[in-house]
Amino acid sequence: MFRRHMHLAAAAVALAAVSATAIPASAQETQYFPVASSRVGPYSAMGTGYYGAQIDYMNYVNMNGGVNGVMLTWQECETEYNAVKTVECYQRLLEKDGQRIVVFDTLGTPGAYAVINRMAEDNVVLAQYGYGRTDAADGRVWPWVFNAASHYWSQIAVKMKFMAEQEGGVENMRGKKIVHLHIDSAYGREPLPAMRKIAEDWGVTLVEISVPPPGLEQQSQWLQIRRERPDWVTFWGAGSGMNSTAMTNAARVGFPRNRMMYVTFGAAEEDMFPAGDAALGTYAMANALPGQDYPLVKAIKEQVYGAGKGNLSDQSRIGSVYWNRGLGAAVMWVEALKNAQEMHGKVGKAVTGPEFRDGYEALNMTEERLEEIGIKGMIAPFAISCENHEGAGKFAVMQWNGEKFEQITGWEAPLDPGYIRQLVEESAAKFASENNITPKSCS
Repeated sequence: MFRRHMHLAAAAVALAAVSATAIPASAQETQYFPVASSRVGPYSAMGTGYYGAQIDYMNYVNMNGGVNGVMLTWQECETEYNAVKTVECYQRLLEKDGQRIVVFDTLGTPGAYAVINRMAEDNVVLAQYGYGRTDAADGRVWPWVFNAASHYWSQIAVKMKFMAEQEGGVENMRGKKIVHLHIDSAYGREPLPAMRKIAEDWGVTLVEISVPPPGLEQQSQWLQIRRERPDWVTFWGAGSGMNSTAMTNAARVGFPRNRMMYVTFGAAEEDMFPAGDAALGTYAMANALPGQDYPLVKAIKEQVYGAGKGNLSDQSRIGSVYWNRGLGAAVMWVEALKNAQEMHGKVGKAVTGPEFRDGYEALNMTEERLEEIGIKGMIAPFAISCENHEGAGKFAVMQWNGEKFEQITGWEAPLDPGYIRQLVEESAAKFASENNITPKSCS
């Protein structure tokens, strides 16, 4: 059924995560969350799954008593994955019924760059779940921005680590050629600073090839790849149209799919099915693993969809990559809200932007806590600190078998996490110096 609807898509655990405290409806407080969705256009498969899960989880939380009795409210605005429209939606969503937002999630690097400088002024957390501006992982320079639980520089480093393992070690990477095929946007270029450094250190020839958005025309790029004869291709696309087009073009020029590694935003079922047999063997990165067997996923399906309140029209997409990723993002919001209530003596009350920021920075998603919530194994355990706004920095490698993704590795960190962190701090320090920012003290 999931497969049949792919083209349409492109067009007791409960009580561990929330409190079931019974409070009369008239006395219940609310916490307002914005939903800057992207359900329209070439990136609709991402938006419908990701934001659909966020709404499903908020409904689920409310059905189980809210967060210590605080009920969640939300308002949706369509961005079409467009930076200008993301700014417009940010303005529209900023306040509802006299309550301001405390967090914003663009699900896109272009949109994140467009609003990132507003966060401190507006006291709003920018939650970049595995996307966005990478050096914002230095919380001293970007106290209002979080990459939890991973960012693109860690992702490209894990990709290159996997390639090295397939080649028999880093020493065997010298003289290899890697093509970075990417959409021509801030998102597509985001991993390049780290990738260039690693390639230089390892003696790898890096060839950068861009594709104009929305990425449906790639013939000339794949002809160039055929001429370059690379050992590996890292693909940094967005939208099921662009992502599936790359695989069909790879098949046309005879480039093996088991030498292609897709970014997290190309690593979904909706990206694979349209390519048919051409997708077989493609590697893909995950910061949230798919599956319906996680207790929380089962509970949402039973309670929310069982009550006819589910956000997805196609229930077979529950547990898909994009849906599970959106669920992971929403879980972070709720955990941050719980932390903020407890830290500021406001259990059972709504919190402010600064209080929510403190709660987000206190996220400590241990294996034990993930198990209590019901998503152990779905995301990597992580903790945030004043300095480190990334957290885990880990990814799992998956491979498409024609019907579903098979997990190839566990949660893998970069070969040298300290080196990636050094690059982050150097970039953040440079930004701070150029913009007269005094980094926050974390002592």
